[in-house]
Amino acid sequence: MADEERQEKCCDQPVAMGCRVQAVVSVDDRGQMVLPKEIRDKAGIGPGDKLAVVSLEKDGSICCISLIKISQLDQMVRSHLRPVMKEIVEF
Repeated sequence: MADEERQEKCCDQPVAMGCRVQAVVSVDDRGQMVLPKEIRDKAGIGPGDKLAVVSLEKDGSICCISLIKISQLDQMVRSHLRPVMKEIVEF
């Protein structure tokens, strides 16, 4: 892929194994959408669960949106920050 094409992509991150479109949802007039039951069941999302909305931006616009269960967010943040903090402390 040419450098120009690579820069045009919204998410330059390599796609993780198993990453795929699970469903297509519609947004209603009030900005609400329904996560299909099959997806909720597979992800272990139930009533009262909280989800973090995580986005990637390109040129000032959001291009990718992900949902992460709050119960998993803490571990994800720690795993990403641990190497950074280690470099800062060793510096």
